[in-house]
Amino acid sequence: MSLSDIDDVIRLQKINAALVDRVEQAMDQQRNAFSLFQTAISLEGQVRRRTDELTSALHRLEETNIELARQKDISERANRSKTQFLAAASHDILQPLNAAQLTISSLYDLQVSDQSRSMVNQVERSLDTMNELLRTLLDISKLDAGVTTPRFASVPIPPILASVLSDLRPIAQKKGLRLRVAVTNDCVYTDRLMLRRALQNLITNAIRYTDRGGVLIGTRRQGDSISIEIIDTGAGIHEDQQEKIFEEFHRGPLPQGDADHGTGLGLGLAIVRRLMTALKHEVSVSSKPGKGSVFRIRAKRADAPPSIATTAPAPTHTIPSNANLTGKKILVIENDPAVLEAMAGLLSKWGCYYRIARSTPQALEALDNNNWLPDLIIADHHLDFGHLGTDTLERLFSVLPVRVPAILATADASQGLAEHAKALGVEHLPKPVKPAQLRALATHLINSGK
Repeated sequence: MSLSDIDDVIRLQKINAALVDRVEQAMDQQRNAFSLFQTAISLEGQVRRRTDELTSALHRLEETNIELARQKDISERANRSKTQFLAAASHDILQPLNAAQLTISSLYDLQVSDQSRSMVNQVERSLDTMNELLRTLLDISKLDAGVTTPRFASVPIPPILASVLSDLRPIAQKKGLRLRVAVTNDCVYTDRLMLRRALQNLITNAIRYTDRGGVLIGTRRQGDSISIEIIDTGAGIHEDQQEKIFEEFHRGPLPQGDADHGTGLGLGLAIVRRLMTALKHEVSVSSKPGKGSVFRIRAKRADAPPSIATTAPAPTHTIPSNANLTGKKILVIENDPAVLEAMAGLLSKWGCYYRIARSTPQALEALDNNNWLPDLIIADHHLDFGHLGTDTLERLFSVLPVRVPAILATADASQGLAEHAKALGVEHLPKPVKPAQLRALATHLINSGK
């Protein structure tokens, strides 16, 4: 159709406008497509950069994890080494001290003058102080290293206090102090041995720093907790010193005229703080100078055990009137030459017949096919060739025709070993051993036919 055939101008304008609009739409679509293309290229670049950054971060994280695993392995090996060192130190450090304390008793009997005997007594007191210091430092190290872990149970308070006070009451009486107890018949959720150690340290300190009046040990119920309180009438503690007293080697001034009781090392309260941290108990102190002090241990209350019997204090074996070991046959199982020499001198002085073994085969050989039956066996735990005293005792018990009483005298004071000894039916005696203590226990076991 030609333009001359179109006579409607308006219609022509509409057609033209429609064509122009279509062209513009087509151009807009092309521009949008190009814009989308550019956007896609930009996003692709951003994704690539983010992917590279994420890959790099993951690589760094992997390297960090590898380093953390390496450091953790180093830390675990260090802790194992520390645990092994502490176990060895407990034995190897205390062994020479045990030999010295056994020897000092024989040395005392050889002295003829009062002056020389006084000097021997001074050496013995120094050895006691050294023993206390070494044991306390080892205990602190074990607590800091996490080697000593609590064994929680429902523990009645009265028997623990009775056991502690049976040891400390003579000291209080010597100083003219009243030692009173006012406790409820409650139980706490704790470790029995660790709580006993803490209470012993607190009560010992109260007695040491009190010169008149006395010490009261009481309990107070506080909701679902029990507060065990040690109240003394001592000199008191200044407020600025009440936190420092829990630091190592911090000692307060002793009462006047109390030099004889000045053997404290300034470690007792440091041990208490660490024990309470391990047990998750609270320990606190309130004090006024000139009025005395109150130390508190707050522990969670517990239900009484299914079968709770009143437990008597652990017996402290004193030398009985019939403590005559003359003619008694003693089998000593020990591998430390110094301890063996000291034991030989001690048993000879007591008039005993003894045989010595350093390992399980030697102990069996000493029995001479049961032709020589000992009245008592005294065994160390760590013997020659890696043999253990508990295993040796079990082997001896299996071949002996009668049950022979035995003492496991060892510098290994671990709770597990003490429980093992109890299960075997033998006495666990931590080294260093005092001769009077060994003689009293030996006499008790032989005479009771245990």
